[in-house]
Amino acid sequence: MATKKGIQFDPKVFLSVIGAGRTIVSLQKKQTIYAQGDPCDAVFYVQKGKIKLTVVSDSGKEAIVAIWSDGDFFGEGSLVGQAKRIGAASAMTECTLMRIENKAMKRALYEQRKLSELFVTHLLSRNIRYEEDLVDQLFNSSEKRLARILLLLARFGQDGLAHTTEVGEISQETLAEMVGTTRSRVSFFMNKFRRLGFVDYNGGLIVHSSLLNVVLHD
Repeated sequence: MATKKGIQFDPKVFLSVIGAGRTIVSLQKKQTIYAQGDPCDAVFYVQKGKIKLTVVSDSGKEAIVAIWSDGDFFGEGSLVGQAKRIGAASAMTECTLMRIENKAMKRALYEQRKLSELFVTHLLSRNIRYEEDLVDQLFNSSEKRLARILLLLARFGQDGLAHTTEVGEISQETLAEMVGTTRSRVSFFMNKFRRLGFVDYNGGLIVHSSLLNVVLHD
């Protein structure tokens, strides 16, 4: 994957332009990307949209374990010998993804330092997020967990985030699965957040950064 002499490698171009082992995938809402148990043969990068990862237990119970959006990688277990997908990935909104075959991704990571740095930063950030999720589940109330999830969906704290961010359409059933509570409790808290001016609905869910007050309040 050598670049032409005088042309510097740009990770953003690599992750946005079709090339060897790289294809762009367009998805409609609710469309499946891969199913639980499918072969691990590629890594995905979210150019636009939201993706959810669900896992189904042997007893048939389904849980949402992750949500990815613009700028996220997912499916990277394929790079370290994971043979089968441990969960199912599907589109929560209309999405555009870059699908990178394992061989192409491994070669690019080996040859291109900028891409490796971007990928490692992503993995470290995700690991920190998982640790925060665990603490959240162990010690915080369902109201705080819901507030934190809404802020994460709005990508609070990332560069360029406005005080108000449109999350788009997301059902209360989905939020309840992510929080680990009932839909009625989510409905109660969402109505409360709306009354306090922390969230709005205008064809989709709008989250205000003032919702952080719920997370910080003891």
